[in-house]
Parts: sequence; structure tokens; C-alpha cells
Amino acid sequence: MIVLKQKPLDWILEAARSYDNILIVGCNGCSGIYQVGGEKQVKNLKMVLEMALKIRFGKNINVETCTLLRQCDRDLVASSLRPLVKRIKENGAIISLACGAGVQTVSNVFPKVVVIPGCDTLFVGMRTKELGEFNELCRACGECILFETGGICPLTRCAKGLLNGPCGGMREGKCEVDPTRDCAWALIYERLKAQGRLDLFLKFRPPRDHRVSASPRVWRGE
Repeated sequence: MIVLKQKPLDWILEAARSYDNILIVGCNGCSGIYQVGGEKQVKNLKMVLEMALKIRFGKNINVETCTLLRQCDRDLVASSLRPLVKRIKENGAIISLACGAGVQTVSNVFPKVVVIPGCDTLFVGMRTKELGEFNELCRACGECILFETGGICPLTRCAKGLLNGPCGGMREGKCEVDPTRDCAWALIYERLKAQGRLDLFLKFRPPRDHRVSASPRVWRGE
């Protein structure tokens, strides 16, 4: 999942204070699952925004809300938001509680409307057993080798992004850059050993072809 965190309220207030009409758009995709941009958070932000702007700046604003199944779907954004956007055009703005892809999709569909990102997009990751803790697992590099590395991504989980075993600084299974973290290649070794596939540990991988992940990327479903 894409891991996000909601921006500080003061930042959102400062960005929104110049507008009289606000449309807060939530997303039930990743931001909804992680409870930073779902329907509940949209309603809470509406209430707080109205109160805070009135108390701090003596300003009454019109705030409308909407939560989409996903904001990264252009057709869904267009069909769902068009009637609402018509009502906020007069000195209006949209606050998007989605990832960067969602914010940019909304902005692409409504290029004349100011879109304020209500969240910061962090990484693609996994929630751990610890409450509120997430680990980055994938960089969306476009050239996945997880089958060869026991389901552990060296590009993401190795601090140096090494593709052919640990560096010389690894000590007792810990990372040279951050000794509190396990070395990704030590984890890969143990995982492949448990699977009886240690031959893959010795496989040489050539330097990555960075053209595969050169931004901005386009995928047409081939």
C-alpha cells in the first residue's frame, strides 16, 4: 500500500485561508485504509477547518465534502466531482486527502481549480504489528527480482541498494549505515537458505538499467 500521513493542520489552514469555498475530497483507497483520508477524516477536517478559520481569522467559509473509491482514477474523479466543483468555482479550492497521484489526477481533470494536498506521500510499504508503524518495502523500480531474493527487496531494504550481496561493512547481520537495522542481504541469505535455494544467492546481477524507472513513466497495460 501507499503510505501517507496527513499534513499539519496549521499548514492546511494557511493554504486554505484565502478561499471562500472549499471542497474536501477523501479517498477510500490507501489513505482511507490508513485512516488519514477516508470518510471519517474528511468529516473531521471539515468541522475543524470551519471552526479554526472562524476563530483564528474571523472567516466563515462554505465547505463541502466527498469521498471517492479512489482518486487515481481519472474517469471516476471527473464523473464524481464535476457537479461539486461547479459549486465552488467562485474563489474556491479543493483539498485532496489522497496520495500524490490522487492530487495530480484531480488537478489534471480540473486544471483551473487550485488543489491543496492534505497529505504527504511517504512510500510503498507494509504495516507492522506495532500500532502506526510502517516499513518501506518497494520502490516501484519496474524490474522486480523478488523471486530471486526470497521476497526481500535489496534495492529498497539495503541502504546502498546493492544487488549482489552485502557490502564489506556488514557486521553480525547488521547494516553498516544503520547498525540497528538488519542487513538486507543477511535476511535474503537466511530466507533463501530456509527455502533450499541458496544457489540464487551466488547469482550475479548486472547493474540496473535505470531507463526502466526513468521518470515520468507511462504504463499502457501491455
